Formats: sequence, C-alpha cells, structure tokens
Amino acid sequence: MQHIEIIIGSQMGSAEYVAEQLQEALEDQSIVTTLHERPVLSDLSHSIWLIVTSTYGAGDYPDNLIPFINEIDQKDNLDLLNFAVVGLGDSSYDTFNHAAKNCEKLLISKGAKQLLPNLELNVLDEALPEDTALAWLPNFIKEITKVA
Repeated sequence: MQHIEIIIGSQMGSAEYVAEQLQEALEDQSIVTTLHERPVLSDLSHSIWLIVTSTYGAGDYPDNLIPFINEIDQKDNLDLLNFAVVGLGDSSYDTFNHAAKNCEKLLISKGAKQLLPNLELNVLDEALPEDTALAWLPNFIKEITKVA
C-alpha cells in the first residue's frame, strides 16, 4: 500500500487548506498519508512526497518550511525519493510560485525523481485553488501507482 508524506509550507494557511483537501481525497482512495506542518527530514520514512507550499515575501519559502529546506540542502543524495510539488502564488508578483520552483530545483539537484511537473496554483484564478488541486490529483495518483 502506498504511503504519501504530505509536506506543507504555509504562511497564512492557504497551502495548509489545499494540503488537507488533498489528504482527504487521497485517503478516500485508500492511500495512507501523513501530514507534516512542521516537517523534519528524519520523520519522513516513506519515499513519496507531496509538497504543498505557498510563496512568501519576495519569493521566499514560508517560515515553517525553512528549517526543512535547510535539512534537505545538507543532504548529498535523495535518489530514492519521488516527489511532486503543488505551489500557491499570486501571478501579479514576479516571484510567482518561486518557493515551489526552488523546492523542485533543490530536490532534483539532490537526485530525487519528480513525478509530475509542478502544479502552479494562482490565487487570482476564478477557480478555487483546492478545486484545481483536486482536479490534478488523479494524475498524481496515476504516477504513484508506477512507483514500487
């Protein structure tokens, strides 16, 4: 049975809400999940990560994600890791979804395998971010079934 580590980077709560909606939908599909609001690398024992993060300030990671990103940066090899990133941002800023993009680049540089291109949610879109993420979720589920 698949187990997904859902990692949240949220400054104001929007990314947390999207992550909770994704968690509920995954569990409805009998996929086990663990939600990490204050992620610590040593607490993540499964090889599939779903990272849901907003971008804060001038393209920065949310405060709760910074220690985790620093831990990842210290690692040499994450080649057993499979991941996908869902980013929330505001396209009126030139740093739109930079936290998600930077997280993707960091994980790839450490050898992790990206399952899908980043889902970049724009809070200015008419659709609610969680609805767009839930519509994307079947693609993620399809990819994780390929991971043994």
